Amino acid sequence: MSVARRISRLLRALARARKGAAAIEFAMTAPVALLMVMGLCDFAYQLYMQAILSGAVQKAGRDSTIQNATPATIDAQVLTLVQAANRNAAYVSGYPTRMSYAQYGYISPEPFTDSNGNGVRDPGECFTDVNGNSQWDANPGISGNGGAGDTVVYTSTMTYPRLFPTGGWMGWGKLVTISATTILKNQPYTAQTVPTPTTICT
Repeated sequence: MSVARRISRLLRALARARKGAAAIEFAMTAPVALLMVMGLCDFAYQLYMQAILSGAVQKAGRDSTIQNATPATIDAQVLTLVQAANRNAAYVSGYPTRMSYAQYGYISPEPFTDSNGNGVRDPGECFTDVNGNSQWDANPGISGNGGAGDTVVYTSTMTYPRLFPTGGWMGWGKLVTISATTILKNQPYTAQTVPTPTTICT
């Protein structure tokens, strides 16, 4: 029998052989399937953590509208609720934040006269000073819980470690960042102090 025929018969025999094929196929597909499962679990857990934080922030926002509510106590309450789901959750530096406004309509840049039509407030263009600080503000909110009747924007941003190392394999960070914001109005427990909007042209 020629060498060519022997090689041909050997190749046909290898093509028909199925022993161990399932193990090889599993070894090839298992890493991809495992990566997908862990990624889906990580994503689902992120949605769960986001829901926990959103609920905690909304409750904290309602509690903080009451007179004499302590910001530190409210923030600790949010952290406790989130850490019940993940004990390694922690606030991002600089958060939570509170910005107060005299009314909902002020949660936007202070109105100005765009004389040159460039969409930017330039020096000399008149603007309406709604927060009484005598300067134009892209965000006229005042840091803090505000006073009676004020509108407050409360934002909380946290991080927690990923459940699986899949993020690192795909170039993601080891920590997941989640954030939630709520807007509520303080109760009118006393007369509201509202700065009188004035027009300034400097």
